[in-house]
Amino acid sequence: MGALNHAASKIAECIQNNGILHVFGCGHSHMLGEELFYRAGGLVPVSPILIEDLMLHKGAVRSSKLERQNGLGREFMQHISIEPGDVMIVASTSGRNPVPIDVADTARERGAFVIAITSPRYANTQSSRHSSGKYLYQAGDLTIDNHIEAGDTLMKEEALDIGFGSGSTIIGMAILNGIITEAVNIMISKGFTPPIFKSGNVDGAMEHNRKLIDRYKNRIPMLES
Repeated sequence: MGALNHAASKIAECIQNNGILHVFGCGHSHMLGEELFYRAGGLVPVSPILIEDLMLHKGAVRSSKLERQNGLGREFMQHISIEPGDVMIVASTSGRNPVPIDVADTARERGAFVIAITSPRYANTQSSRHSSGKYLYQAGDLTIDNHIEAGDTLMKEEALDIGFGSGSTIIGMAILNGIITEAVNIMISKGFTPPIFKSGNVDGAMEHNRKLIDRYKNRIPMLES
């Protein structure tokens, strides 16, 4: 089974067993969680772990410094509800910084299946900043390689020694949407009705969505906040 199909199968199994799909990333990678959350046509039981100090709007340089702190991920994960049977997706293209690794480690210790979206080829060109010396691709149960080169750029100008055309976010979102689509197909093929949001701009959607929110809001408080 390929990595994408494996991920879809684990997510389908999780949802069928009333589990939650958690998504975490620092910096621009946090957008992958927002992409899947509260999405028309998307799964309802998705919980993005959005730590504002690790996002750009509270200080871009500061967020980068914090991502490199050993132990910070374990600290805020104390307040995140992770249960056995849940699935955790952790995105970090370089995979070298401590916070995403600590999030992955903590989730695995609590019984979640951890999917790392990262670039092993990028990681192996850089030293790990984690106290253990490992990288994110070594911390999950399943690694999905986004094939991003070191520096997270798709274009280069050798004469000027610059790279440009950032690729990790759009590629990560494409990967995740493909996985979720296949997970839904798997659930349907097994006779299970997947919990899917309808667009709030379509007549009749509010009642449908409210029932699903009521079903999951105890584990995903952000649905009500």
